Amino acid sequence: MKTWIKALAIVALTSGLLYSCSKNDDFWSSIIPETEDEPTSSQIKAYVFRPAVAPASDANIAQLRVPQGFTVKKFAAELGKPRILAISDAGNVYASDREAGTVMMLKDQNGDGLSDSQTTVATIKQAHGLAIHGSKMYIAAVKEVYVADINADGSLASPQLIISDLPDGGQHPNRTLAVGPDNLLYISVGSTCNSCPESNKTNATMVRSNLDGSNKVVFAKGLRNTIGFGWHPQTAELWGMDHGIDWLGDDEQVEELNAIKQGANYGWPYIHGEGKYNPTTERPEGDTTYNQYLKLTTLPSLTYQAHAAPMQMAFYTGNSFPAEYKNDAFIAMRGSWNRSVPSGYKIVRLHFENGKPVRFDDFLTGFLINNNTAHFGRLVGVAVHPDGSLLVSDDTNGVIYRVSRL
Repeated sequence: MKTWIKALAIVALTSGLLYSCSKNDDFWSSIIPETEDEPTSSQIKAYVFRPAVAPASDANIAQLRVPQGFTVKKFAAELGKPRILAISDAGNVYASDREAGTVMMLKDQNGDGLSDSQTTVATIKQAHGLAIHGSKMYIAAVKEVYVADINADGSLASPQLIISDLPDGGQHPNRTLAVGPDNLLYISVGSTCNSCPESNKTNATMVRSNLDGSNKVVFAKGLRNTIGFGWHPQTAELWGMDHGIDWLGDDEQVEELNAIKQGANYGWPYIHGEGKYNPTTERPEGDTTYNQYLKLTTLPSLTYQAHAAPMQMAFYTGNSFPAEYKNDAFIAMRGSWNRSVPSGYKIVRLHFENGKPVRFDDFLTGFLINNNTAHFGRLVGVAVHPDGSLLVSDDTNGVIYRVSRL
């Protein structure tokens, strides 16, 4: 079984790339280069480590770990590369496959917790984000957003194009979307790069529009790639998990949980994590200093281990899990490739108290095996079924898992 670790980069950045520190004694002026008077260097050690891929065998699935009182099993398999999940009130499960350019529908008609049928209900090049609102489904590709009526049998009518001018995807083409409590459409538009000023100011943002795609505006910016987001069921506050910058080392940049507010700037690419400056990007454009940019930046409410790669987020509104799970969120952590010891490859629970996030706990783990040298699942989608179970998609082995109460 082939695995590989490479130490790829020790980067010394000098002179015109990074700038000297000022003479003040406060924290920021001591570490942030604000002028070009003197050179400043930074050394970074980074890795590429991709665990080998193992099958989703019965033996591997049997050693998955969930809290006491829960069980996990396959809901469906041999699905290609299922990514984002959406589930209708009728219990129809929809999954996108961006590589195939399809949206599939799965049904559990006898209620045994296993899919009985699989049907392709839409074919759209690079379809990824899915959201159900009433009797309609919204589907996001790279540059486009479509809407389709949901028929009585769960199939979709012909999708209609409502947005066609989202920017190029670049490094982050995986658009996601959702309809907010304000009956408006929110679309996450990732950055084109790891760390760079964007020429198109719609990249690295959250966009908002009317349900017909009109009146599209940037809602918040400085978000590198917020695939997973949603509104707390009690407070209606918008929360999102943003992907950290790569190539800053094993423990940088941490993943960010942000309270996403209209007009807010979350710092990318200049400020990251708890308020650190990015040593691999030239200082902000114009006359703005790092210290000034920090003051314009909204910092995260919580952070998570670097390179875990947060994906879809779902607030638990079901009734079958214990009462303390109500209104907490589940997040799929896809898993690292830019870290010497893997992080992620799991589902985590985000605890809320009085409407505010307080901590992350592991919920579904065990996809890393053989002493962290192999895996049998990189998780993407997570959604709550009307029966109260939690469905989780893996696009490595083409499996959707179901976590339920015993």
